[in-house]
Formats: sequence, C-alpha cells, structure tokens
Amino acid sequence: MNTDGRWLREAIEHSRLCLPSLAAYSVGAIVVSAQGIELARGYSRETAATAHAEEAALTRVQSKDLDGATLYSSLEPCGVRTSRPVPCARLIAETAISRVVFALREPPTLAPGGGAALLRAAGVEVVEVQELSDAVRAVNAHLFGDVRR
Repeated sequence: MNTDGRWLREAIEHSRLCLPSLAAYSVGAIVVSAQGIELARGYSRETAATAHAEEAALTRVQSKDLDGATLYSSLEPCGVRTSRPVPCARLIAETAISRVVFALREPPTLAPGGGAALLRAAGVEVVEVQELSDAVRAVNAHLFGDVRR
C-alpha cells in the first residue's frame, strides 16, 4: 500500500470515533509532515458540536511544522460552512500545508462542497483517492442511507 493510501485509511478509521449526527458528516483528519511524521489528528465533533476534523487537527500543530505537510481527510474539506465563519479549505490554505488527500468529494447533501477547488486556487495540490470512497460512505451510512462494500 502506498503512503497516501496508508494515511488515508488511518484517517477513515479515526472518523469512526465520531458520534453519528444527522446534521454533519463523520470525518477524520491527520496532518503529516514533509518527513512523513504524524503531527496531529482530529475528528468531527471531537472538541465541540460544530468542530470539523481538519480544524481539530490544525489546532494541535505548530504552524512552523506545516511547511510541505500533507493533510489527509476522509472527506473533502468543506468549502462552505454555516456553523463557523471560515470553512476548512480556507483554514488549510492559510497554512504552509502543500497537499490535501481525501477519499470522498463532499456530497451536496448538507452543503455545496467546493473545498477542493478553493484549495487548488490557493496553490495546494489536491489528490482524491476514489477507491477508498466506499469506506467513507460506510462510516456515514446514517446520512447516505446505504452502505457500499
């Protein structure tokens, strides 16, 4: 298994710690340094009812450590957010993180998505690993109403 696949599977596993919500996805995120060392991780609703996984992870890491880092998120970082003023894609773009890898593009079920486009516009490399998307759908079956295996 390649490095991206390994870390992304770990982020998906971490998302299983989320309490299911009918108003939000269960997401896991891990920040990995340019040297391949885990810097921080977080999951949705870990610290507050409206906390997203990416922001939970970002609050745990020093900005000086983010140069060239990769953020692995089970779901595309949000591009639009109603619960807080700044969506996760913007929070990430304001750091020195150079890559974001995710498994499932945010479906327009709860919000219009668009995080990948915001990140690309900010010069962040975005990688979507679609072969792991069914695992994310399974964690979020409470919202999708189906589980693909």
